Amino acid sequence: MVRVVVYTILLIGLLSTPAVAQDATSNPVCTDDSGTLGNMIEGFVQITTGLGIMGLLVVWQADALMEMFTLGREQKARIKEHKRGAVRSAVTLVVLGPLFTVGGAAMGLPIAECVDLIPF
Repeated sequence: MVRVVVYTILLIGLLSTPAVAQDATSNPVCTDDSGTLGNMIEGFVQITTGLGIMGLLVVWQADALMEMFTLGREQKARIKEHKRGAVRSAVTLVVLGPLFTVGGAAMGLPIAECVDLIPF
């Protein structure tokens, strides 16, 4: 989890150098008068985050049901590891939007000024 966050910050830092050289008028997301592209990006992030959380709930309940009917220790250990993996994936989905919004604003990315990726 920490490794993903560090790699994401480094990737944003490397990619922000060309973006800083652009002005806000050349950014196609911010120049759209109706805000359609910005709204589409925000909607996509909200939908994927919502579906990820719903997927976590379904996987968690299915694993809990399977855990009730499982007899072996090895199978229970694999089910618990699967639950942990589902939680890590959901946390990644929920954290990436706000991380990009805050990090992009701190780095001066033009897209961070007009697109809010916080899903809640």
